[in-house]
Amino acid sequence: MIRPARNSDGDAIAALIAGAFAEYEGCVFDRAAEFPELDAIASHFAARGGVIWVAADGEAIIGSLAAAPMRAEGPPAGTVEITKVYVARASRRRGIARALMAEALAFARDRGAPELRLWTDTRFLDAHRFYESLGFVRLPGARALGDISDTSEYPYRLPLAGT
Repeated sequence: MIRPARNSDGDAIAALIAGAFAEYEGCVFDRAAEFPELDAIASHFAARGGVIWVAADGEAIIGSLAAAPMRAEGPPAGTVEITKVYVARASRRRGIARALMAEALAFARDRGAPELRLWTDTRFLDAHRFYESLGFVRLPGARALGDISDTSEYPYRLPLAGT
């Protein structure tokens, strides 16, 4: 079941992120230092004009994805940014990420967004393949976050037809 996240889902989303990071050497999850929004995750995205959804299997949260209007300069006005895309390892390849992305696409189209944008860790090769299977195109370059994991991210873009 896909539903909007509640602030009380922050701990479960933290566990999803920590699990994903643990799959990659040198990828460190430090909630207090780098993910303070998890303490009130639904409110955080609502304040940005966005929403975060979770996929639930009974009471267990097995996936997440957030969408919000982009705050950065450069992309066309109204562009929607996708973040917090995580699916529990044991639940992957079951269509959960696609179902979450469908929510984000509907959100973006309802707002007349010209495109979706996202950044993804250069190490997350499965994620790159997933985004590309949906039609996202990797843009040139990468950015270094300067975080404790020494993360670099690739930018991706998906133009939305009819907007």
